[in-house]
Amino acid sequence: MKRIELIENYLDELIPNPKCELNYSKDYELLISVMLSAKTTDKRVNEVTSVLWNRYKSLEDLKNADINDLKTILRPLGNFNKKALFTKEIATIIVDKYNSKLPYKRKPLEELPGVGRKTVNVFFAELNIEPQIAVDTHVERVSKRLDMAKSKDDVLEIERRLRKIFKRINWSKRHLQLVLFGRYYCKAINPICNTCKLKDICKYNKTTRK
Repeated sequence: MKRIELIENYLDELIPNPKCELNYSKDYELLISVMLSAKTTDKRVNEVTSVLWNRYKSLEDLKNADINDLKTILRPLGNFNKKALFTKEIATIIVDKYNSKLPYKRKPLEELPGVGRKTVNVFFAELNIEPQIAVDTHVERVSKRLDMAKSKDDVLEIERRLRKIFKRINWSKRHLQLVLFGRYYCKAINPICNTCKLKDICKYNKTTRK
């Protein structure tokens, strides 16, 4: 069996129906949650957004929010001062420039404060706007361990390689599977190697067994 086929089969076996673990009910809540998730966990983001969405129930509410209150709510997150400003600025721009309707195009989304390519890729993939692969720390780690990317590749190069490896129709699914595989199985510290069906093709496992 080919290496990529082996990887795909194992991901389908282990995580057949991958789901985004960020809690949201509106499109802008997803976008802001992904922005907030930088350098922190989805669990921590969900803890603060449960308060945030309950207190500020619309983009207009967020636009008019007291910045110090936003900072207090987001304090458990890293870079909470910047993230509070980004949250308020994103809401303000969407309300004022886009009549409270989030644009579903890459360029205007990437122009929003704190929103970059990875955030837009996650947003597009999750809402089925178009197939995308977003490269976070988990996807990067797994891709390099399983030799789908080179050790010196940056996130853009990893994304390019994964787009070639996987069929476009499966990009969004594979993205989420790799995220969850890295988060719960192929972890940065103490990965679960003993029962992993990919250990024979894993660079990390081969290195640690020496």
